[in-house]
Amino acid sequence: MAVDENLVSEVETLTRRLSQAKTSVEQRFVGQKAVVEQVLAAILSGGHALLVGQPGLGKTMLVDTLATVLGLETARVQFTPDLMPADILGSEVLDVKPDGSRAFRFIEGPVFTQLLMADEINRASPRTQSALLQAMQEGEVTISGEHRTLGRPFHVLATQNPIEQEGTYPLPEAQLDRFLLQVDVDYPDRDTERAILLATTGVEQGAAHAVFSPDELIAAQALIRRMPVGETVLNAILDLVRAARPGAPEAPAWTAETLVWGPGPRAAQSLMMVTRARAALQGRFAPTLDDVAAMAAPVLRHRIALSFAARARGETVDAVIARLQGARGQAAA
Repeated sequence: MAVDENLVSEVETLTRRLSQAKTSVEQRFVGQKAVVEQVLAAILSGGHALLVGQPGLGKTMLVDTLATVLGLETARVQFTPDLMPADILGSEVLDVKPDGSRAFRFIEGPVFTQLLMADEINRASPRTQSALLQAMQEGEVTISGEHRTLGRPFHVLATQNPIEQEGTYPLPEAQLDRFLLQVDVDYPDRDTERAILLATTGVEQGAAHAVFSPDELIAAQALIRRMPVGETVLNAILDLVRAARPGAPEAPAWTAETLVWGPGPRAAQSLMMVTRARAALQGRFAPTLDDVAAMAAPVLRHRIALSFAARARGETVDAVIARLQGARGQAAA
């Protein structure tokens, strides 16, 4: 296969810019390199990410820092049980002009931005959660019969607390599937926490700086789609996603009583995209099987449901994904 020299040069330039972006993010969001890489991969792939972690782990700071580094306009919505769809999308108000005439005027909600942070998204009612569905999928909203385009690019980074579930509304499967990745933000290890203490409790703190502009980010997203994917990687993606569907011909027998439902084609599309993005983030021109292995859990963990029996045994979704990867590796061998 002929090598596209222009593509190679463009990817080389992009990887250098991405290295600068990661360095800039890590000036404020110390450590957690895998989290930074996964969220950047989601944005480079043109998608949205759900950040799951306990309070105080820096999720809000990460989103704010990414907005600065990527040069994006940002807005934040604190989801609460009394939040209404109009609080996110906007609403029409009746204006009375000096001559006495009246006309409706639309006031844009916070969704009209480029990077929307949906903080504690599962605290809002299903009706309010669903207000984001069209925005996340189509990049536009329909209000009073009129289609209104959102910012370009448009990304949603939502946060969720996995522990405190009282007074929350679990996200429906349709909305979970709109998130390209679920990024689990865990406690830092001792060395990372030490670095956080030293970096954030002194007189001076690290500051992020812009590396991309919105137009440059859009161009980077287009370039990611042009990166080639080898047949081996393509088959690995198909094998893994199809193996996670209970009852499918490719699925191991044990999945029938372990899983209730599995990932659809959107999961395979997501894995295809983020393996390319991870390759670019690591300075490579094409994804490898290592990229598939690294991004499998973030892509699949919110698209798989364990059966009651599996949950009673104490199984976890991540453990099931690892088992599926092991089974796929044995079959390939």
